[in-house]
Amino acid sequence: MTAEIEDRGDRLIVWNGNADKRGALSPALYVTLAQAMDLAAEPRIRAVILTSRGDFFCAGGDMNVLIERRKLTEAERRDKVDTLHDLVRKMSACPVPIIAAVEGGAAGAGLSLALACDLIVATKDAKFTAAYVKAGLVPDAGLTASLARMIPRPLAMEMCLMGRPVMATRFAELGAVSRICDTGNALGEAILLADTLAAGPRNAQSAIRQLVAQSYEVSEAAQLDAERDAMAHAAGTNEAAEGIAAFLEKRKAQFA
Repeated sequence: MTAEIEDRGDRLIVWNGNADKRGALSPALYVTLAQAMDLAAEPRIRAVILTSRGDFFCAGGDMNVLIERRKLTEAERRDKVDTLHDLVRKMSACPVPIIAAVEGGAAGAGLSLALACDLIVATKDAKFTAAYVKAGLVPDAGLTASLARMIPRPLAMEMCLMGRPVMATRFAELGAVSRICDTGNALGEAILLADTLAAGPRNAQSAIRQLVAQSYEVSEAAQLDAERDAMAHAAGTNEAAEGIAAFLEKRKAQFA
């Protein structure tokens, strides 16, 4: 299978199984990841992990597919790109955190998908590449926005204008990668992060996720209003009642 969902009860692991093509994007991955985003709405789900079956997270677009797209009209090609962009929008709207477990590296739209996640675990030898320019193409799937938010402009420009690969360790130094691990351990580290999330307050986490995501797009005034509304709601929830009680009683909170 080129993509599948592993349901572990309180979390979903989305496997990109296109290993013979270094995890290149496939229609199956689009469908499967979109299904996982829908399943994440179930209250039992606390996190989604995106990873690969092979030794490379995702190489981005399949060049053979892109060659075929040259035969389409520009409007038809726009529709194809929108299919990917709709997936990124679904990831943005996901009610629970998404963790990317990156082995080997992520390139092109594969990097876009990794950066669309909330937390990234990557092996110390992983490389992040935005080499669209080497094929006469431009970044898509939100990559330019993600890079602009996460790393300095000169480095983002060098990655996009020159196709320069950047090591995951450098991304970690800049704060764009959450954890660095040894080869073969990315999924295990991602599961540890999911364990921590599963022990937390799901509704508060969901609200925090959305607040942080929208903060790049709205004015300071609008963000202050959004935080006010979210805080006013959160303070009246059972999660807050348990969290505050646990703090005052000097014990670990037990969230449902």
